[in-house]
Amino acid sequence: MTKRIKILYTIPNFDTAGSGKVVYDLVKHIDKSKFEPHICCMHTKGSYFETVKNLGVPIHVFPFAVAYKPLYRLPFRIWTIRQFFKRQRFDIIHSWHWKSDFTESLASKLAGIPFVYTKKAMGWGNRGWRWRSQLSSKIVTINSDMESQFFSEMPFKIAPIPIGLDVNDFGILEKTMYIEDSYRINQDDFVIVSIANLVAVKGIEILLEAVKQINHLKIKVFIVGDDSSDYAKKLKMDYASSQVIFAGKQQNIKSYLSLADVFVIPTKDEGRKEGQPIAPIEAMLSGRMVLGSRISGIKDILGPFQECIFEPNSVSDLKFKLEWAMQMSTNDRQLLAEKMYTFASQNYTIENSMAKHEELYFNMLKLG
Repeated sequence: MTKRIKILYTIPNFDTAGSGKVVYDLVKHIDKSKFEPHICCMHTKGSYFETVKNLGVPIHVFPFAVAYKPLYRLPFRIWTIRQFFKRQRFDIIHSWHWKSDFTESLASKLAGIPFVYTKKAMGWGNRGWRWRSQLSSKIVTINSDMESQFFSEMPFKIAPIPIGLDVNDFGILEKTMYIEDSYRINQDDFVIVSIANLVAVKGIEILLEAVKQINHLKIKVFIVGDDSSDYAKKLKMDYASSQVIFAGKQQNIKSYLSLADVFVIPTKDEGRKEGQPIAPIEAMLSGRMVLGSRISGIKDILGPFQECIFEPNSVSDLKFKLEWAMQMSTNDRQLLAEKMYTFASQNYTIENSMAKHEELYFNMLKLG
């Protein structure tokens, strides 16, 4: 039997299901006849850790990335990581660490193990990212702007692989009038749903200001996501009403999407922007029309649907798009939503993602 390729996926923790869910899907769906996946994280805390454990693959708890200071001890700490990598005889290391840390990639280099990291967000701005990238064999980008903005000097290292979802987990949802949380809507209500952890860059106030300016009694807005931040508290103080409902963090987002006539992602063009938001893809795979701001990641997801993109930070442009969506017939909205479903189910599948990842791993070993 041919030796399986031993891959280590590194991720700081499984405190939330965000990147942890992506790593979970990679490990779950990778061809086990060809690959032997392992996971390494910093600790075993986090609500999602038990889910990952159920995959039944080896999980290592080890500090695979370390602080730079004190500098005189840094070579020893990096060598300790190198020894761990070498002792386990990994063939490839694939990092899902979100930081610009280069200790992990340097330790991998010293161990003679090909290293790849996935660039998850649009943060840059320090030397650590450049060093990390120079030490990497390959870099996975998840939107079309990353190569030109960050890696124009090293295009040979880039592997564009959007995050894929399991389409079987979704399907076009029937429109419902109520959900188990006792929220009810009327037949003639126009329902807007946005799902996000409520931090300032998400731009929820842009959406709520646009709705306020439309001033239509039949609009209902559901904001779903962690609302414990100061930003969220101010939003609730300024906007919460019988028309604007802050539902908090929810496990079953499908029930909220089933209420929706349109899903909106109003992320602003500032701060630590997302690389590829998952929520709008989930909405499309649920058969919902999506409106989104023209920023990296979102403009890829809505590429064939330019009429559904609005200028970031612009209340007036989002107001215009919402009024356009409201004026559409139910049938026209449904037809557009079905086109979005088809696009998402063809371009953002776990099968496509896995095929590209597996090809990447084989090519990395060929390159040495």
